[in-house]
Amino acid sequence: MPRILIIDDDDHQRLLYREAFEAEGYEVVEARDGREGLGCIADCRPDAVVLDINMPGLDGLDTLKRIHDLDRHVRVILNSAYAAYREQFVSWIADAYVVKSSNTAELQAAVRSVLGAATPN
Repeated sequence: MPRILIIDDDDHQRLLYREAFEAEGYEVVEARDGREGLGCIADCRPDAVVLDINMPGLDGLDTLKRIHDLDRHVRVILNSAYAAYREQFVSWIADAYVVKSSNTAELQAAVRSVLGAATPN
C-alpha cells in the first residue's frame, strides 16, 4: 500500500487530506511542519509527500530542498493556497503543484500521477 506523508500546519487541511487518501486505500502519515516532516522522511519512507508551502518555521520551499537532498526518489506535490509560488525556481524541483481547494480531486489525481498508478485498491 503506498504511503503518503502530508506536511501541513493546518489541522483541518490534514484531516481532509487524510480522509480523502485513506478512502482511496493509501496509508497516511501526518506532520505539522517542515522539521517534523523531515523526520518522517527517514522514519516512515513515504512514496509521496503532499507539502504545504506557507508554514511557520521551516517553510515548504526550504523543506522541499531538504527532502530532495535526503531522498531524490520521494515524489513531492506542492500544495499551496497561493498560485504565485509556482513561479519560484525552487518549486520546479517538485513533481507537481496543486492549488489548495476543498475539493481534493485534483490533489488526488496529482498523487496518482506522480506514483504512476490509478488507485492503490
